[in-house]
Amino acid sequence: MSRWLLTGGAGYIGAHVARDLRASGREVVIIDDLSTGLISRVPADVTVIEESILDTDVVRRALDGVTGVVHLAAKKAVGESVDQPMLYYRENVGGMVSLLQAMEDAGTRCLVYSSSAAVYGEPPWSPISEDSPLQPLSPYGETKVIGEWLVRDAAAARSHASTSVSPLSWASLRYFNVAGAGAPDLGDTSVNNLIPMVLDALDRGQAPQVFGTDYPTHDGSCVRDYIHVSDLAAAHVAAADLVESAEVAAVFNVGTGVGSSVLEVMAAVSEVVGRDVGAVAVQRRAGDPPELVASVDRIAAELGWSAQRTLRDMVASAYAAGR
Repeated sequence: MSRWLLTGGAGYIGAHVARDLRASGREVVIIDDLSTGLISRVPADVTVIEESILDTDVVRRALDGVTGVVHLAAKKAVGESVDQPMLYYRENVGGMVSLLQAMEDAGTRCLVYSSSAAVYGEPPWSPISEDSPLQPLSPYGETKVIGEWLVRDAAAARSHASTSVSPLSWASLRYFNVAGAGAPDLGDTSVNNLIPMVLDALDRGQAPQVFGTDYPTHDGSCVRDYIHVSDLAAAHVAAADLVESAEVAAVFNVGTGVGSSVLEVMAAVSEVVGRDVGAVAVQRRAGDPPELVASVDRIAAELGWSAQRTLRDMVASAYAAGR
């Protein structure tokens, strides 16, 4: 049984990944500073190291006996990153440097990196393949691109090293819009994601907002590729299988390959809650691309993974988790 370190494992996505890694037969150790994570999401028998990954010595000690790392720990709010770019560079880029140094020192050979569709910015075509230009529009997206470069360069350096350090086998997963819950206690508490924002507005007796209805899409609202968090967790396990089995350097989109508009999300929420949510149109937000939909051919071909759950599944599970 291999042992994996999961950074950010007490977070929304991390808690799902932790459960799936354990179900795959792996032992899991979590490191999380709990700045946004919740210890209640973590199974009682999983070790949690309450520290920052910026502390390289702590990470190095946590890697004792570890085969691989799933690296999720990061700041991830696009708007906040615009207001506080130094915070994002320190946490996301500094955290990656610290982790990679600790992994090299410990000889840890496998890494699955949590990247983002934010690396693409506003691509000139859709669906977006992994070979599309990387033109992020925010400091958050920039830190994710730099994270990918750091992993690539660290792996290249290790493969050419004259020392006995083992090569680094890695995969980067570029998530699209993550939603839903795999269990009632694992709901998304973020105020930055669409479905929780809509449900929060309803709970407060307010009308959810649609930011722009004049985009060049089929109904005028922005189109995104929504992926159920349970499907995303399964993709991490498939990626862990891959990097354990061979020395690889791989990048995968994680989405459904199907776009849903904001108005279609509102309709799905209305169906689940049993009443019209009364969404109101407001002005566009700066920096919102009209359409972001993943090409998922590569991950299907190389990992044998595909999304199994629908938009309605995402909305219904999110709603159940919020009750």
